[in-house]
Amino acid sequence: MGLLDGLWRGRESVFDPGNAATNSIQLTGRQNRVSLTKQDAASGHLRVNLTWRMRTSDLMGPQRESLLRHPLRALKPPEVVGHSQSMVNVDLDLGCLYELQDGTKGVVQPLGDYLGDVNAPPYVKLSGDDRFGSGSGETMYVNLDHRDAIKRLLVFVYIYDQTPAFDRTHAVVTLYPSNGPSIEIALDERQPQARSCAVMMIENVKDEIMVRREVKYVYGFQGELDRLYGWGLQWGRGYKTKV
Repeated sequence: MGLLDGLWRGRESVFDPGNAATNSIQLTGRQNRVSLTKQDAASGHLRVNLTWRMRTSDLMGPQRESLLRHPLRALKPPEVVGHSQSMVNVDLDLGCLYELQDGTKGVVQPLGDYLGDVNAPPYVKLSGDDRFGSGSGETMYVNLDHRDAIKRLLVFVYIYDQTPAFDRTHAVVTLYPSNGPSIEIALDERQPQARSCAVMMIENVKDEIMVRREVKYVYGFQGELDRLYGWGLQWGRGYKTKV
């Protein structure tokens, strides 16, 4: 059972055309925003999906580096090696800080079972908590039929356990709008000590639903993301039960 400070109390669209084969848009540091409204995708349920896997280079660890320097060693019988630090159990969680037009603020996240509601405020619902990085990952739904009630949503990812490992995972957050291509944001920057990452902001700007890439890593948890973006919530200690 882990412990962290992460339990809540109380312009013009510019984007990368993406990969035609997969019909997706990749938001990058230089091309960092897209308008769902201009794509006729600002209604229905917006699906937000987090998936991750260990980086291939880290799965082999020092052994891979040795083979690159000395290729003939690959012909020798494999050595039996113990459990290394690189083989950690990574538990990435998907969450969302929300602010509604009426001033209501809060969080949707697995920690504390703040799973939200898709048909009532905050119109954001987390489907569950994937602790093992399965193929389906974690999924959150945003009901854009109530977009007039939404001011801004900050989608974030954090590492629940006490082992920072963003540098050893390849995580991707993908938006699946009701219409048009999916939108991908890769968390592929090596930030070995970071525990949380603000991934994207979904914002209602003059009745236009904009998605903006953030990808800002912090060394703390939700409380630090709150301070970075000025949410103003009060935070306390939170737990996850063992499975």
